[in-house]
Amino acid sequence: MPPFAVRYRTKIVAGREIFYREAGDPSLPTLVLLHGFPASSFMFRELIADLSDAFHLVAPDHLGFGHSAAPTLEEFDYSFARLAELTLALLDELGLNRFALYVQDYGAPIGLRLASQHPSRVSGLVVQNGNAYLDGLTPFWDNLLAYAADGTSHAEQVRGSLEPVAASWVYTHGVPADHLDRLSPDTWILDTAALDRPANRETQLALFRDYPTNIAEYPVFQEYFRRHQPPTLVVWGEHDEIFGPAGAHAFRRDLPQAEIHLLDAGHYALESSGDQIAPLVRNFLSRLP
Repeated sequence: MPPFAVRYRTKIVAGREIFYREAGDPSLPTLVLLHGFPASSFMFRELIADLSDAFHLVAPDHLGFGHSAAPTLEEFDYSFARLAELTLALLDELGLNRFALYVQDYGAPIGLRLASQHPSRVSGLVVQNGNAYLDGLTPFWDNLLAYAADGTSHAEQVRGSLEPVAASWVYTHGVPADHLDRLSPDTWILDTAALDRPANRETQLALFRDYPTNIAEYPVFQEYFRRHQPPTLVVWGEHDEIFGPAGAHAFRRDLPQAEIHLLDAGHYALESSGDQIAPLVRNFLSRLP
């Protein structure tokens, strides 16, 4: 095995098992990769392999996702703020005091909470279809936000977003027809298997109900951008029906030096356009102080 091949590890953090992938020489600059819904750190498997020669990479599974523990709602009060606390606690356990963040979907409000609370620890941001502005919210959110408001509106449709057909749609929508054969069905099969764990669907519904707390944090994130001007690379699947391309352009409002690349891809752009994203990330990270 190469000296810095991918390691698959679990650490007890605040009494909970948190799984993470780690690769690269720990003496090199660190990139922390935070996944979205309904995915796991598996979404970064190829990017980790592409970058591990020059960077140290750490990709955790959020609690309730992937290979991390999935306590019930009675055992853990799920919220994005709590998931951010666990992520920070893991990074502290690993002794990571300075790192860049790669955030996507759910990873964005989790990672941007960390960045805005601890700006001196974050050397830069890579944002892939991860929202921080109202501009990026599409009609996809209408039913979800109505459900979040009262816990009952459009409940049937919202529960449907946890079914296998919806898990595959997240990956396939917006992908050009001639790129569909780049998508690995392993992604949505693994996501569905994680969703099928006992009581996990109720966990995901709880996070849906908590999602408005992320939108409430957008002004905090934007103030962090304006005040600290973190170097930022935005790589965005422009055909995403969840977070539209306006959400990518919006970063320039507070980060005029942000690099923004719209790709011919959907929500999970890494799956079909990883060959474009990897060199952009490598170049960006190599220029960070």
